[in-house]
Amino acid sequence: MPSYTAPIKDMQFILHDVLKASEANIPGYNELEPDFTGAVLEEAGKISSEVLTPLNVVGDKEGCRFENGEVYTPTGFKAAFEKLKEGGWTGLDCAPEYGGQGMAYVLALAVGEMMQSANQAFMMYPGLTHGAYSAIHAHGSDDQKAKFLPKMVSCEWTGTMNLTEPHCGTDLGLMRTKAEPQDGGSYAITGQKIFISAGDHDMSENIIHLVLAKIPGGPDGIKGVSLFIVPKFIVEDDGSLGARNGVSVGSIEEKMGIHGNATCVLNYDGATGYLVGEAHKGMRAMFTMMNEARIGVGMQGLSQAEAAYQNAVTYAKDRLQGRAVTGAEFPDKPADPLIVHPDIRRSLMDQKSFCEGARMLCLWGANLIDRSHRTEDNAALGLISLLTPVIKGFLTDEGYDMTVQAQQIYGGHGYIEEWGMSQFTRDARIAMIYEGANGVQALDLVGRKLAADGGKPMMAFIELVKTFCKDNADDEAMAPFIGPLKEASKALQAAVMYFMQNGMKNPNHALAGSSDFMHLFGHVTLGLMWGYMGKAANDALKGDPADKAFYETKLATGRYYMARRLPAVATHLARIQSGADTVMALDAESF
Repeated sequence: MPSYTAPIKDMQFILHDVLKASEANIPGYNELEPDFTGAVLEEAGKISSEVLTPLNVVGDKEGCRFENGEVYTPTGFKAAFEKLKEGGWTGLDCAPEYGGQGMAYVLALAVGEMMQSANQAFMMYPGLTHGAYSAIHAHGSDDQKAKFLPKMVSCEWTGTMNLTEPHCGTDLGLMRTKAEPQDGGSYAITGQKIFISAGDHDMSENIIHLVLAKIPGGPDGIKGVSLFIVPKFIVEDDGSLGARNGVSVGSIEEKMGIHGNATCVLNYDGATGYLVGEAHKGMRAMFTMMNEARIGVGMQGLSQAEAAYQNAVTYAKDRLQGRAVTGAEFPDKPADPLIVHPDIRRSLMDQKSFCEGARMLCLWGANLIDRSHRTEDNAALGLISLLTPVIKGFLTDEGYDMTVQAQQIYGGHGYIEEWGMSQFTRDARIAMIYEGANGVQALDLVGRKLAADGGKPMMAFIELVKTFCKDNADDEAMAPFIGPLKEASKALQAAVMYFMQNGMKNPNHALAGSSDFMHLFGHVTLGLMWGYMGKAANDALKGDPADKAFYETKLATGRYYMARRLPAVATHLARIQSGADTVMALDAESF
């Protein structure tokens, strides 16, 4: 069975050596001292390794059951969910007035990475609840917040998001689910939603569905979509649970992975729903949930890559296969371990450098979210909005690739379910699809985010890179980071310039290069993250730290990324600059 150990030391390095969290001028960050964050991460790491990891295989093998209209989660899930609730883990960064602990999102995201690595399917239940909480907290009325949020924070009640219908996925303007006004201000919701993660289960008393639907007579298309709270059980005025609402499970999906999460078809038959925010403004409210979810899904790409990498390292050190090309390194054994071979090292370094860079990006992004929410810093909000499709799309594409590389190290055993590596790959694959398929993330990045606010966020990012390179240009120890980062930044700027010069004349020229741009941007972003980490590691070594080996390893890993991974930007730029002519050359009938 695969194992998992929380990368606490690396998280502490990012929080304190790089981000210097407790010194940041962000309300609440003064409590993020190393001892405090260390205690939280240690406890979360224990739960992840000892409680959630053993259930990962159980959930994969058993899946969820649908019997007599009810959904049942795999063996052990319910007890584990109770442990999470008892420890207050479901409301770490939620508002204290609703029972949350009010901690910084950056710490909650670090905890989330651990638990997602341990058991992605399980963590989708509290994860979706948190997203629903955020949408109601941002857009709900005071009465709705008081009525629903306390029990969602505690996960006595869980939450979902209902967007997709059988005939429409990304194009939500095509949805058919209707919301008919009723006496008393509620609405009767009728329609069918599919692919609803955590749509029904046996781990909470109630499920609060957030449902997109159209009020008759409203505008056509996406402008006519509204958001509704539709509880599984009606919540009475005194907070008690009343009658079963008109929402039922039609079936649960048979999926490639995340078997431990119940992905449901939900049928709404005149179910009572309550409008969230303004009529016909549902997408504004739902995007609060979706943007949070996209950061979380990006983290899933990292979390599965990290878990797969840890097990691949163990296997590479233990498995005897062949001899080192430079001569036997373990002559007393019948063969050398896999890890002596350069191509195995290359694969492990790909994985290690990605995981550590992606972790830095996720926590840096969480820091931007904290800054934007707690200080109303519009520049931080603009930057994280720009980077959200990059975090979601790039980290899940790359994260999946890393699980494949980890699986490959096992050879034939990687293809056998007994070793568990296939699950990481299967579970990681969905992250490239849900919360907006990665092609859509790329289109959003190029079609909307680049030009947002007159292009200020994009220019701000480029300026961050330029300033960092300039500030460290004379530091010889930083040369392996600064040179490659400058070259990569030039490629990023050239790609933006190409879109500006050609995209207006022919939008296909921009959109044909959107996926390449997302990856180019992703590599530059990770290059900047490695620059930040390289600087912090070099500074630490000047003080002769006790754990010198950690910082030296960090620098070696960063130099690998800059030398071996970052040059991919040249290929992406060449593809972008080739335009749309070859992409669009064939008529549809020619395929």
